[in-house]
Amino acid sequence: MRVRGFVSAARVPRIDRMNLSMRETLAFVLAGGEGRRLFPLTEERSKPAVYFGGRYRLIDLVLSNLVNSDVRRIKVLTQYKATSLLQHISRAWGMSSGLLDQYIDPVPAAMNLGKEWYRGTADAIYQNLDLLRYTRPHDVLVFGSDHVYKMDVSQMVGFHQESGADLTVATLPVPRAEARAFGCLKVDEIGRVVAFVEKPADPPEIPGRPGWTLVSMGNYVFRTEALLSELRRCASLDGSSHDFGKDILASAHERLGVFAYDFMTNVVPGESVESRGYWRDVGTLDSYFEASMDLVSVTPRFSLYNAEWPVRGLPRSSGPAKFVFSDDQHGRMGAAFDSIVGAGTILSGGRMQHTVCFNDVRLNSFSTVRDAVLFPRVTVGRRARLRNCIIDKGVHIPEDEVIGEDLDRDRERFTVSEGGVVAVSRRDFDQLDEFDINL
Repeated sequence: MRVRGFVSAARVPRIDRMNLSMRETLAFVLAGGEGRRLFPLTEERSKPAVYFGGRYRLIDLVLSNLVNSDVRRIKVLTQYKATSLLQHISRAWGMSSGLLDQYIDPVPAAMNLGKEWYRGTADAIYQNLDLLRYTRPHDVLVFGSDHVYKMDVSQMVGFHQESGADLTVATLPVPRAEARAFGCLKVDEIGRVVAFVEKPADPPEIPGRPGWTLVSMGNYVFRTEALLSELRRCASLDGSSHDFGKDILASAHERLGVFAYDFMTNVVPGESVESRGYWRDVGTLDSYFEASMDLVSVTPRFSLYNAEWPVRGLPRSSGPAKFVFSDDQHGRMGAAFDSIVGAGTILSGGRMQHTVCFNDVRLNSFSTVRDAVLFPRVTVGRRARLRNCIIDKGVHIPEDEVIGEDLDRDRERFTVSEGGVVAVSRRDFDQLDEFDINL
């Protein structure tokens, strides 16, 4: 087995040989997450279906990375409240072609092992091993669907194949103090994994980089035979939680050749040097809000405007955004500053600042919105003031309503995160209608 130095080995060029190897892969995208810490944003949808970036769903980020990296055979495993996710995939990602042997197939939970749902991330793959029968890939990619990042996956696959690894884990170097919140990998001088520890008090250092630790990003490349043996072993364990991190990654180095891929070495076409290594776990309201606010900075590290590496999603049929009324003297001004404004949005005499706004939103006269995320079809009534909040799809904010200025009062009515972000749903304003199940 030929392995070069840890950092240089990850710097694998995109060449024709690699494009051939990418055709020998199959990707599983784990998209069944419930996302309890994102409630109420996940009250009506699964976590991967949560809106992001003014136009997209979280699932679009991982699918864009895979498709841009020439991965053409993708299975999306769904489970929890998957209706809107399945609809989105069918409408936005219809790339199936028998002639070209390419597809993005949503895979609903089929209960192949009996009347029970997936018991964990590893079990989700285990219950769908039959999907490998006809493709028989050389390598299987297992990627999550709830992180914000850009990656040329072909570079990771190239590193995996060149190193001769059975399993390659995508990792990110972080300061040791921050690593305590993640699963951490201990590696030797060539990047071989020799230990894995979950949220350790004393994170292991990277050889030659004191003060830094490699944390797992939750993305894996398996040699197919290794994946099959690990999944069968995991399924047979008494007391198994059927989780990739806890039941496979924690001890895989004892049975397999496991290598860490350094995400910081990944070079995405068209991206700036400053954007390299950007990765956000958006599992909580605070982290989701912070990632959203990153987008409206003057020079965001995660750009939605890189034509060489596009973030793909569903084009809206709505008309263009519209800004009306220019009576600045009386404060009736349709205006947006440092914001993303979705298609079909009308700022009718309302102001928006440092906000991510999706499609078909309406701000009525004298209203102000600052440091916020507005999901599709939100209406903000006259003179309302919103700040530090996330407003779910279809919510009608009443006239003169104030949100985000008095958190004690907000906690009595809405969901407020530890960081002070206010999440508002239709239920909070008793705006359920005859089509809602839980009236």
